[in-house]
Amino acid sequence: MAKIAFILLCHKDPDAIIKQAQSLTAVGDYMAIHFDARAPAAAYQAIRAALAGNPNVVFARKRVRCGWGEWSLVQATLLAVEAAVDAFPRATHFYMLSGDCMAIKSAEYAHDFLDRRECDYIESFDYFKSDWIKTGWKEERLIYRHWFNERTQKRAFYAMFEAQKRLGLTRPIPDDIEVMIGSQWWCLRRRTIEWVLDFVKRRRDVVRFFATTWIPDETFFQTLVRHLVPETEIESRTLTFLMFTDYGMPVVFYNDHYDLLLSQDFLFARKVSPLATELKRRLGVLYASEGARFQISNEGRSLFKFLTGRGRIGRRFAPRFWETESTLGRERELLIVVCKKWHVAKRLVDRIRQLTNVPCIEYLFNEEATPLPDLGGIQSTLGKRHRHRRALMRMLFDYYESDRLIVCMDPSNLDLLEDFCNDRALTRVLEVECQFSDSYLIGHAMRVGLAGERTPQETLNRLLPTIRNDMVHESDRIRDREFQNYTRMRELDAPEANAEPLARFLGVGQDKAHEIAATSYLFAD
Repeated sequence: MAKIAFILLCHKDPDAIIKQAQSLTAVGDYMAIHFDARAPAAAYQAIRAALAGNPNVVFARKRVRCGWGEWSLVQATLLAVEAAVDAFPRATHFYMLSGDCMAIKSAEYAHDFLDRRECDYIESFDYFKSDWIKTGWKEERLIYRHWFNERTQKRAFYAMFEAQKRLGLTRPIPDDIEVMIGSQWWCLRRRTIEWVLDFVKRRRDVVRFFATTWIPDETFFQTLVRHLVPETEIESRTLTFLMFTDYGMPVVFYNDHYDLLLSQDFLFARKVSPLATELKRRLGVLYASEGARFQISNEGRSLFKFLTGRGRIGRRFAPRFWETESTLGRERELLIVVCKKWHVAKRLVDRIRQLTNVPCIEYLFNEEATPLPDLGGIQSTLGKRHRHRRALMRMLFDYYESDRLIVCMDPSNLDLLEDFCNDRALTRVLEVECQFSDSYLIGHAMRVGLAGERTPQETLNRLLPTIRNDMVHESDRIRDREFQNYTRMRELDAPEANAEPLARFLGVGQDKAHEIAATSYLFAD
């Protein structure tokens, strides 16, 4: 059975560290602690005194002063790892933690999880070929030497960098090393840890190289593990759940995140707020529990992206040249059916197609697989369709040899609606207002990745009002634009009432419009 030695790097809140160590070792696991030398000595002594009688806790043989982006973080990790290897011969796995991490599964579940597969869990992506680094320096982290801390010694840091760059003082990467990158929160087997420690002793040249790279905690272990362990024995992922905001800051978890955290396919989470005392208490009790069952839905990141995206409706800075200098044609009519329930809009345009013979195209700006004629490749991807929207529509008018064309759009495509309604062509918009039951909204959440089959009901209950309000907001935004030729038909209205806006939209008689509106299965889910 797996026995975990936790490698804890911490620098503050001694009371929380003491509780964390007591909780994680109470079930028979181990912990090696490195407490930052920058922190007060009194806080360190308080931790040592409180854990002195715990045989499952050990401390790094010396403390180093740690700084973000520095080699000191790797050095502190190696010191804690060495202490754990020496003190806990029965430890099978070594798991990196910070003082802000909390277990989000039981110890029983964590041990079973690690026993299932003989592998190391560490993000390990090709440094140069992957897109793990989204912005900023890439090769500059490696080929120049960095002796100063970018955050606390900014002037010296950049002065040294510019001097090396000006003088061409670059250096090669060790020939037999392929640099990898990934999260510093890993879980490695004992054999792998022993190989790493042996490699550190033998290859001082590699250690010297990484010691003057920038942010080596994202590259050192990731590179060595990939160098020492067969690829088939590496799972390139972290077992610690963490998210980042749009501003690159870690998302902080609070008391009301308990159910969400438990449903993620991870063993720990970072960062838990120091103020989330109830969350910490519940997670501490959970770690020591037996027989707990977890429904893994894993929708945390997509859910966070969705919720934080509300209210951040962007605008393109300027229209494309082909949008401002082209038109669909003054003599043409573009009829746009806007509906959130795509199946309803598809039934409607199918019925329109049967009774009017007007060419109808379904969600061409939303569905990649929408049937379209070959237009020379401009129709091949959603990205191209959006970028060349007016050119695409002109080509469709020409292809169908018609001056009237009907297309379907999602209410979220407000930028497209504004663009087409500002064209010289006559553009009409018909919004189809539908009712949304809870079951439909749950299905929608699953289709777009906000929920899964095992998402807890409590999470769904909190999510549904947000999704419902989001759909209402999309409709309100369209009405607020006050498009000149806007009409609306509603699921709650009788066919007689819906026939009138439909007749104006299509430019057909009342009888034909009523025949379309009276389609019996039109709004069925």
